[in-house]
Amino acid sequence: MLFPTFEFAVFFALAFLGSWLLRPYPVRWRLFLLAASYTFYGWWDWRFTFLLAGSTLVNWTAARGIHRAGDHEGRRTRILFSAVVANLGALGFFKYYGFFVTSVAGGFSRVGLSVNPPLLQVILPIGISFYTFQALSYVIDTYRGDTEPAPFLDFAVYLSFFPHLVAGPIVRARELLPQLQGKADPRRIDAALAFRLIFAGLFKKVVVSSFISSAVVDQVFRNPGQYKNLEVLAGVYGYAIQIYADFSGYTDIAIGAALLLGLRFPQNFDAPYTARSIQDFWRRWHMTLSFWLRDYLYIPLGGNRGGERRMERNVFLTMLLGGLWHGAAWTFVAWGAIHGGAMVVERRFDQWQARRGVVATRWTPVRRWLVTFHIVCFAWIFFRAESFGLAWQVLGRLATGWGVGTLVKPMVVFTIVAMIAAQFVPSTLVERGQVLFSRTGPVVQGVTLALGFLVIDALGPTGVAPFIYFQF
Repeated sequence: MLFPTFEFAVFFALAFLGSWLLRPYPVRWRLFLLAASYTFYGWWDWRFTFLLAGSTLVNWTAARGIHRAGDHEGRRTRILFSAVVANLGALGFFKYYGFFVTSVAGGFSRVGLSVNPPLLQVILPIGISFYTFQALSYVIDTYRGDTEPAPFLDFAVYLSFFPHLVAGPIVRARELLPQLQGKADPRRIDAALAFRLIFAGLFKKVVVSSFISSAVVDQVFRNPGQYKNLEVLAGVYGYAIQIYADFSGYTDIAIGAALLLGLRFPQNFDAPYTARSIQDFWRRWHMTLSFWLRDYLYIPLGGNRGGERRMERNVFLTMLLGGLWHGAAWTFVAWGAIHGGAMVVERRFDQWQARRGVVATRWTPVRRWLVTFHIVCFAWIFFRAESFGLAWQVLGRLATGWGVGTLVKPMVVFTIVAMIAAQFVPSTLVERGQVLFSRTGPVVQGVTLALGFLVIDALGPTGVAPFIYFQF
């Protein structure tokens, strides 16, 4: 069930009505949200609901066991280790089984050995990466003493809550569980903000992402050798816009839908293409994943402890594994390696400048932004390409085949430039517009939103492709 569909509109209307009618009755309300979430998830394939239920039971039991173990550190550690292995084992089997088998077979073939291991046709459950990371954070936080074990029903709702279930944001237990246990007044819901987020998300996904994908990105990355270098460049810039519009669009809709149900999600994007360093980019892009990797991977690896070189190693490994989390292919590993390597180089360059006493000029922020944006776009080539061969073709075509071509159309250029420029609009200006919209009457708000949705429907394509991050 996709957000920008009539089916979801009907589903959400029923979920909204049922949720607020049952909110005064905590147990019934939780049961209703759980049933709605499993219906939403099972819409793709009902068999996946058993995997979600199994994850819920295993991680709830592990957290309870860790809490009950008290001061028995050995028992607590064993339970934590078992839970981590169970979670990563399930994720590894469904997401990386084929990648591992083909990689091993390819490695043997390169040394002259023929190996034909059995290759099972494993279907990747939608959203498994997201709810696995949420489950892991809950168990680890319980082990660290940062989170108290929740009742089973609360944890089941937390893990399966449909707005964030299939593509995030990655919500921590300490962020959502207290809201499930608190009271909410529908009269205090910021409906204007929620509808503005939903509208913005739909526009980015249905209009911007769909247009730029069909107009240039899909064609360039399908066969880059057919196009001129400026067409390929437009395809690379276009993909940077497509994936941002697609993923941040999903996040906006998810946050808005949860807000209408009385629950708040953390922010997941903060104008990432305004970043002036790769480190700054990851403070703005998929922020909930960035913080997750920091808290549950980078810091356990040693973080900043142990000297400069060890810190650089930890940064690189974190980004490398973050790349692998995104997909079972070496191109994703390369994408993570580019970001990790760039962060290390940036740090060394800044230290070198500090030692030499280099003074920043008024053009320094612009130069840093240009370098950062193009490193990000360079890495997106490997993220988007289906193989290293295609990635090299894209890079090779950028340096050859000089010309403009037919794909570089005014609307394509305008969309790319406008989407980048929009991120430089001051947040205070957006907040002022939000306040003005909130102060208008419900009739004006309704008419405005209705006209906006009509524009989206008119500009959007027939049928909407799944969100890009569904495959992760």
